[in-house]
Amino acid sequence: MKRKGHKHKESFSILLISNTGRRNREVHISRNALRFIIVLLLCIVVALGGTGWLFYYFTPNNDGQGNLQTQLDEQVQLVAQLEAENQVLSETNQTLEKENEELRQSAESEEQVSVEEAKDEEDLSIPRLYPSSSSAVISFYTEEQPYLSINTHKEGNIIATGSGTVVEVTSDDTYTVIIEIEHKKGYKTRYMCRQEIELTASIGAQVEAGDTLFTVTEDDTQLDYQIIFGGEPIDPLTVIEAKG
Repeated sequence: MKRKGHKHKESFSILLISNTGRRNREVHISRNALRFIIVLLLCIVVALGGTGWLFYYFTPNNDGQGNLQTQLDEQVQLVAQLEAENQVLSETNQTLEKENEELRQSAESEEQVSVEEAKDEEDLSIPRLYPSSSSAVISFYTEEQPYLSINTHKEGNIIATGSGTVVEVTSDDTYTVIIEIEHKKGYKTRYMCRQEIELTASIGAQVEAGDTLFTVTEDDTQLDYQIIFGGEPIDPLTVIEAKG
């Protein structure tokens, strides 16, 4: 039978030499132990390198912090400027909205006035017509003579200058006939003739603008025409439409 050989474990010797004159020492270390020591040293080196990188990364950088602080200050100033501009724009917008509302109300008011004026123009009760179909003015309205004097011709018609109700047909020492018509909106008209005429209107009659009140039977018959508004006589020419 063959004798089994013993397998020798590989080992390393480390000679420690003293520089103080003492005796040198020799240390034996196995291969596995040497490997462990080498790996341990590598781990320590790696760990120290990572710690240094982390230290460098997290160590405050004065220059970097100064730049960041400057940028932060600039952003704060920019935000404050934008807020101020936004406030100005908001106030301007409020002013424009107010002006727009005032313009809208003014336009509506003007439109309403225009509508009322248009209604007035269409309202035939306002005495706008000229009272005679064929005539010429011989004297105008004054405070001393609060009426319009008109010279009429034979077979000419004296007409109602606006729609209304005949409230008076009478005469006096000056006029052979006086006709008074009451209109809407505070107007009254008087037709006063000095000569004989052919009467058509009667008390209580409803007349339309343009209806004949009487017919002139003589040339150069004088008609005194008066408009009363609010109880006071006014110049008829301020109400009469231009004839034509």
